[in-house]
Amino acid sequence: MFSLLLSFAFPSILLSQDLNPLLREAQQQESSLHENEAFLKYAEILKLQPNNLIALCKCSELSSRIGARISRKDKMQQYFIAAKNYASSALRVDPNSSDANFVMALALGRLSLIAGTRERIVLARDIKRYAEISIRLDPSNFKPYHVLGKWNYEVSDLNVAERSIARLIYGGLPAASLKQSIYYFEKSRSLNPAFLLNYLELARAYHRENQKDKAFELLNTVLALPNMIYDDARVKATAKELLKEWQ
Repeated sequence: MFSLLLSFAFPSILLSQDLNPLLREAQQQESSLHENEAFLKYAEILKLQPNNLIALCKCSELSSRIGARISRKDKMQQYFIAAKNYASSALRVDPNSSDANFVMALALGRLSLIAGTRERIVLARDIKRYAEISIRLDPSNFKPYHVLGKWNYEVSDLNVAERSIARLIYGGLPAASLKQSIYYFEKSRSLNPAFLLNYLELARAYHRENQKDKAFELLNTVLALPNMIYDDARVKATAKELLKEWQ
């Protein structure tokens, strides 16, 4: 599959035809939690129509999600770079697309997970910028709010050495706080109450703020909700582990 990630990252042939059947197949595979198969269908669309914004955004988002499940760092990085390339292509097609800006924020966030301290600090500003643009373009898009929740959670927890590097590079990073993290996670939840990962990250934020009752309530909610995407099974497993760990 990875060869397809590279070969479809910058397709160059544009053919005009009805792609709705392929799009429906891709969406069906994704809703059935078959993300690898969904990716391949969206990639087929890009072979036929390289500037298809939906397929570009979906290939980017799925590359970010699939890559995060790979244990080998080098392979994981390849998926995240492909996710960034798809996002770049989507932004060239439509820089005013909320989804295109979101998938770029997501891809950069994934890359930051495997980056060194200095590179992670450099990426932090762009992650925030693309997420904020995504929200400005579509305030009803729940995904960039989640990104900003995670951004505030991580940046507010930087240690002294990391903050020193940020001052050397930028003179500091934009303000971040646990309170803002909770605000953005809650906003994402209000827009999509079925997004399991958001409950998990919100629980972590409340737990760090010593609001343990809220954290436990959120983790139990995770376990009660149906799986909507492939990663939800892993999210539930993590929720169970945290319930035991925090008791």
